[in-house]
Amino acid sequence: MPRVEVELSIAVPPDEAWAAVVDVLGYPDCMESVDSVEIVEQTDASHRTTAWSVRLKGSVLRWVETELIDHPARRFDFEQISGDLGEFVGHWAVRPAPSGGSTVELHVDFDIGIPLLAPMLNPVAADALRESAAQMLASLETRLLAPQAVR
Repeated sequence: MPRVEVELSIAVPPDEAWAAVVDVLGYPDCMESVDSVEIVEQTDASHRTTAWSVRLKGSVLRWVETELIDHPARRFDFEQISGDLGEFVGHWAVRPAPSGGSTVELHVDFDIGIPLLAPMLNPVAADALRESAAQMLASLETRLLAPQAVR
């Protein structure tokens, strides 16, 4: 199963970076490939279910995922419970960077779900996911580093 890992250091405190990462409703504003994110259910501050619509290399993928949010650890794990992919599981995490600021990480394990085409499609999807995540992190950084008056 392909794995995508993206990491970016941002010159903002971890709590600020975490607030932006856990705010999935803001993803469509900073990730070109994310068309929509909707909170389907939120039972408490640590558990929610979200519905996603994402463009990936010309195709629209839709799925619903459960999210387990660990605010003190600044990490949230997600797993697709229904949707277009065979499997989609991973986590976002924010940790203090050694040089100050924060390091934001995204780890995703996925399977396209079409066994005969997996050798051809999985690498393309992995590259597209990696590119989208890197673009999202760069936009996140720009938004977080904007002057206070703009936020």
